[in-house]
Amino acid sequence: MVKAVEIRQFGGPDGLAVLDVPAPAPAAGQVLIGTEAIGVAGADVVIRSGALASYGFTEGHIPGSEVAGTVTALGDGVDPAWLGQRVWAFTGTGGGYVEQAIASAEAIVALPPGLSAVDSVTLGSSGVVAHFGLSHAHFAPGESVLVRGAAGSIGIMTVQLAAMRGAGSVAVTTSSPERGARLRALGATQVLDRSGEGGTGYDVIIDVVAGADLPTFFDRLTPNGRMVVVGAIAGQPPAEFGTKLMASFQKSMSFATFSAATAPAAEQHAVRTEQFEAAARGELQPVVHELLPLEQAVLAHRKMDDGEVFGRIVLTPR
Repeated sequence: MVKAVEIRQFGGPDGLAVLDVPAPAPAAGQVLIGTEAIGVAGADVVIRSGALASYGFTEGHIPGSEVAGTVTALGDGVDPAWLGQRVWAFTGTGGGYVEQAIASAEAIVALPPGLSAVDSVTLGSSGVVAHFGLSHAHFAPGESVLVRGAAGSIGIMTVQLAAMRGAGSVAVTTSSPERGARLRALGATQVLDRSGEGGTGYDVIIDVVAGADLPTFFDRLTPNGRMVVVGAIAGQPPAEFGTKLMASFQKSMSFATFSAATAPAAEQHAVRTEQFEAAARGELQPVVHELLPLEQAVLAHRKMDDGEVFGRIVLTPR
């Protein structure tokens, strides 16, 4: 038996429960990973709330989509060289909050020397979303970027990548001067409060938040500006937000959404490998808010619900 965390009841964090489940065994094309680190993502919180029940998520679901650790067993057809390797893994839409996790052999990436399991789950998904979010916005060096909701793991990576790629300026929205100072140290050049008040003239907005205030950010774009929503931690925008966008017709602005699920797997693998190597060299900084034992997943989700996490919470089974 192994320890796992499941959603016993949709709603608040107390609906999570720690339990013993049978040790899994990898099927053909899969690997078994002894988990050392598990990333706690905003998507886990949304699934736990029950907001995605209509998409097939049910009570009894084990959340978590990214883990890191050592490959301990192989299914048929998997290259024997993976056995004993330290890897990051995407476990799909769940199954990560567990001491031993299953992943497809096509969804694992070897960790370079010098990169910890904890840092890899802090960077693994968020760095890819940040990379492709900027690409989806057709960001070019010299352009001004606003990152809305910059204190989460996706926002932090977007700030760093925009700065590394030669952004003319990188503005951020966040909840406190203290967070703003930390974001400046990572590459931000302008700090705004959550409303974005006082900020305008951005070529690109990468939005991790969405929610009711999303339409107000259209006014902060330049003519031909582009907004890409890569997350919705504040929920869906109002139904009439398209009317607001069309009211700015003369500015020729663009609006898009981006999900990593639409990026080709081979391209994701290449980007993730490159980012892991950059982090091992110290060129990218994974930001860990806190390490908590797997058994304290409820506490991790309470902290996520409070909205004061800077970076990523990581669960450690061992």
